[in-house]
Amino acid sequence: MKRISVVPNLEKDRDLHHTKKVIDLLEKFKKDVLISTHVANTLGLEKYACEEPELYKDTELVIVLGGDGTLLNGARHASPFGVPVLGINLGHLGFLVELEKNNLEQFFDRLFAGDYTIDRRMMIEGTLCRGSMSLDTFVALNDIGITRGSFSRIINLKVFVDTQFVDYFTADGIVVSTPTGSTAYSLSAGGPIVHPNMDLIMVTPVCPHTLHSRSFIVPEDRMICVHIEDAYQDAMITVDGQQGYRVQPKDIITIKKASYVTKLVRISNMNFYDVLRKKLTERGVKNR
Repeated sequence: MKRISVVPNLEKDRDLHHTKKVIDLLEKFKKDVLISTHVANTLGLEKYACEEPELYKDTELVIVLGGDGTLLNGARHASPFGVPVLGINLGHLGFLVELEKNNLEQFFDRLFAGDYTIDRRMMIEGTLCRGSMSLDTFVALNDIGITRGSFSRIINLKVFVDTQFVDYFTADGIVVSTPTGSTAYSLSAGGPIVHPNMDLIMVTPVCPHTLHSRSFIVPEDRMICVHIEDAYQDAMITVDGQQGYRVQPKDIITIKKASYVTKLVRISNMNFYDVLRKKLTERGVKNR
């Protein structure tokens, strides 16, 4: 790896202290660094400045500094170009970010010596259709949710797998998730925990107004079709909890496996169950 992009979360690294530390390390390892024009101007490193598309397109690795949200955003930008992403945690609860902000040099030693693996994660692609028109297409690493707004009523959804009718759901919404997203919104809605290296799609109703609605899982090659039977006020689609699209009655949202994957760089020795135990069990005990 010679050409490396550095993308910080400006809310979590307001003074760019950690960003500068990463850039200094990359310079020490004689790497070509790419950063946004804003970050470059702030740090006085104009020689590394580039426009945002090149941060993800013309690079061999994207290093993001922040939390899982920062990595999700980076993954959506980098995955179409097949560029791997490495996350450095500046937040708290992080399932996706790989490294903590301390002791980075020893991990960079391993990274640039080739002592790492690439974890390929399935993504999903959604399309919002209104009448005969496709209004937009969006891609998620974690999940696509169709939910009511803060003050709106429950929404009525009709769900199909391919052309096969599943059920009506009267609920606060529904979450369609990847295995990676099983520890995100889906988990808080009562969905199962799934190993992230599996390829499947989960559908989990959010606060269903019924006694029998449960999550269900379908193969990766199936399409989920969600018909908005009715919706009030500000019901919307959310993509990885970051992008939003308002929906109207009779809209149809189709969700399927995306044509590309997120490539996560893994350097630490923690496996999925280590992370799960640390982030959920140990954190829960600490907060009691």
